[in-house]
Amino acid sequence: MNYLRELSSRLKSFKLKLKTQKRYIASLQFKTFLRPRRRVAIAEACLIGLVSGLSGVLLKVSVGALGAWRVHASHFLPAWIVLPVIGLSFGFLSGWLVERQAPEAAGSGIPYVKAALAQFPIALNLRVAIVKLLSSILALGSGLTLGRQGPTVHVGAAVAAQLSHWVPTSPDHRRQMIAAGAGAGLAAGFNAPIAGVLFIVEELLQDLSDLTLGTAILASFIGAVVSRLLGGRSLELNLTITASQSSFSVQEIPFYLLLGALAGLLGAWFSKGIFASLGFYRTLKLPLSQRVALAGLISGIAIALLPESFRDNTGLREFLVTGEAAWQFTTIAFVVQYILTLVACGSGAPGGLFSPSLILGSGLGYLVGLLQQATLGVGSPATYSLAGMGAFFCAVAKAPITSIVIVFEMTMDFNLVLPLMIGSVVSYLVSEKITRGSLYSRLLEWNGIHLEKKPTTDGLLANLKAEDVMQRRVETLPSNISLDEATQAFSRSHHRGFPVVDKGLLVGIVTQTDLAIYKERSLPGNLPLSRIMTPQPVTVGATASLGDVLYLLNRYQISRLPVTEGRKLIGIITRADIIKAEADKLNGQTGSIGPRSEPSYVVYQTRAPAIGTGRMLVPLANPQTAPALLQMAAAIARDRNYELECLQVILVGRSSAPAQSPVKTGASRRLLRQAEKLGKELNIPIHTQIRVSHDIAQAILETINERHINVLLMGWKGTSITQGRIFGDVVDTIIRQAPCELVLVKIGQGFTSNSSFCLLPSAFRKWLVPIAGGPNAQQALQILPSLLSLSQTPAIQLAQIFHPSTLLPDTAVLEKSALFLSSQLSASVMAIPVRATSVSDAVINLAHADDCDVVVLGASREGMLQQAIKGNIPEAIARGVKSTVILVRSAQ
Repeated sequence: MNYLRELSSRLKSFKLKLKTQKRYIASLQFKTFLRPRRRVAIAEACLIGLVSGLSGVLLKVSVGALGAWRVHASHFLPAWIVLPVIGLSFGFLSGWLVERQAPEAAGSGIPYVKAALAQFPIALNLRVAIVKLLSSILALGSGLTLGRQGPTVHVGAAVAAQLSHWVPTSPDHRRQMIAAGAGAGLAAGFNAPIAGVLFIVEELLQDLSDLTLGTAILASFIGAVVSRLLGGRSLELNLTITASQSSFSVQEIPFYLLLGALAGLLGAWFSKGIFASLGFYRTLKLPLSQRVALAGLISGIAIALLPESFRDNTGLREFLVTGEAAWQFTTIAFVVQYILTLVACGSGAPGGLFSPSLILGSGLGYLVGLLQQATLGVGSPATYSLAGMGAFFCAVAKAPITSIVIVFEMTMDFNLVLPLMIGSVVSYLVSEKITRGSLYSRLLEWNGIHLEKKPTTDGLLANLKAEDVMQRRVETLPSNISLDEATQAFSRSHHRGFPVVDKGLLVGIVTQTDLAIYKERSLPGNLPLSRIMTPQPVTVGATASLGDVLYLLNRYQISRLPVTEGRKLIGIITRADIIKAEADKLNGQTGSIGPRSEPSYVVYQTRAPAIGTGRMLVPLANPQTAPALLQMAAAIARDRNYELECLQVILVGRSSAPAQSPVKTGASRRLLRQAEKLGKELNIPIHTQIRVSHDIAQAILETINERHINVLLMGWKGTSITQGRIFGDVVDTIIRQAPCELVLVKIGQGFTSNSSFCLLPSAFRKWLVPIAGGPNAQQALQILPSLLSLSQTPAIQLAQIFHPSTLLPDTAVLEKSALFLSSQLSASVMAIPVRATSVSDAVINLAHADDCDVVVLGASREGMLQQAIKGNIPEAIARGVKSTVILVRSAQ
């Protein structure tokens, strides 16, 4: 009965796990469906265009209604009271809303969109869109001479950013959607979908990919259609100019050149005036709400002193554009609009510069048209008015193509194309001479945001070196193995080629192509690998630039290059490594963020003959444990024919540079001289160095990279008192970042040493090795024979921990490990399976029961490494046993 109950319980548990897995698979499938593909991009673009169009219509209707109420109130009450009070109160509410809810909604918003597309951390979401919409209604309804096209661009981009946040997308896909939202906002503001697309390409994204163009065109088209259906033929500039009313002749070209020059000059001064206004408000040191209220008050007073026709901004702009006003009225309107726009823009009020620029350009063009008509008696002032719109806007925004297309789409008059092109090009050239660069980029720089150009590939390849991107852990083959054994090595690995190394020196390279050739020739399988390998392969030094590496790869048509120091193999670099490095740099990944320690500085070093096939680093800090660490390191180095690199780190405060800090090295030198003495006794090359550093872990990692270390052996306390740390500040960092093989040693309480730096043989007699498979456990077995040389009569006990619920434990790994050690050693090897619910408790109990001297842990694939990261097994074992604990981690 108990067996049936247990079986029923397991069956229920299995069903529960199956349901959980099904849900997980379903969630993965749903997320996969939502990943950025073309159909998702099209759906997003449609939704973005729809919301942008509705936002544009809402803004237009609300501003119109509020403005009409303001004009109506000025007819029943004294204008010199009503207009200033409305400007003051509504301006204060607008600024207060932005200041309290979304500071990113200030100004036109286009500079912030541009910064977001350049991947600056600027908020762009639904909150910003709502605040921008409401604050713009209040600001423009108060009488400020700003436009609403900038806010619609900002709102469209913010809505797109929020949508791309809800749907899992890539950064590039998100940038394309934000750009599409900005284009849809501009298209909705002017009923100009083509101009919306061109504005994205010319000013915001500078991207002509098919996905960018497709989403931008779709979003802009839908935004313009929605605004036309719900807001009329035109949202703000209801132009009635037709092809029969516009004209162009050759003798008018000088006047269009004059118009372009004046527009460029006045447009550049207009841009300079914006920064002068910003500087003036900054000197006042007022909060945003008070600055906008002040601008509203000034605008209200100025408009109250002017004729009634100036109170209706929409009517005034339409009157100027159609060219029906007298030259005196047009001149006054131009000057008033020019000054009041600077006053409003400098305050930081939510509103754009598109519409004011077009209105100012229309007034300027109309005046030049009247001059031409009085001089030549031909042409139409209305044509000059429209050409001036594009010219002045181009001088301010530095977007000639967009300026031409906006006016053309609003009029649909082909006769305007040549006048627009002449005026816009000349205006652009003149304004660029006075104020270089886009107004939006300069506004960002005013706020401390600098849009730098992305590094070119050539600069990237020149700055990075082979050692920066090479793979330090290299799988190699010896030259004396058979072709059949080499074929098996290829079948077990994803690599397409292997360096061939004998005694640590590179002697050749073999690829899958070489093996394919030998198979075609039907060569015997027992033939040594040296017969088909490529001897003396092309190599590269560690300090070679990536440009040089690419040249060699292309020159010899190969996919990998061994990186050598002399004839020693220290790494390998492939095309994939270079592509990844380029992608990381171009995506702005610059490594660690925040303040970084200065590089460590070598103040003392000795060098022995470099006759080993590899190097082993031993950081020495505690004179009490240094003998044990050096004895273990010497055993491993002697077995592998390695050189020893002994390191002492002297810490200095971060207030002083390591290279400029005076330090005392007497005690450190004495410890290193004892290490050199041990090396002479054991005939092992020992190099020593003393580094001054802000951080011990950084000094160790720098030594690993500079000296091409293969194995790092260092001590650890076994516990950490720092919250969030497992092994300690230094060791945790080393475990995460060190690319070489790592051996951590916690010296037990039974350790003793004599003055000659030699361990007593009884210190390491009984060895306990928990086994569970995996690369780290295998690495522990590989290193065990060299460590066992420290004991005269070692006794090894292998243990594999199984959960009590396991009915038939698989002991194949345990038996294979025991067989391997028995073949390598003359010592007794005992393998036992152990049932326990806790790995750490089982190991501690075994160590106590058998009075073990050393516990060797290889972090296993089946959970030991994960538990080591979480701080369970090694920390618990080191705390629970009094013996020496050795943790082995393979190279990564």
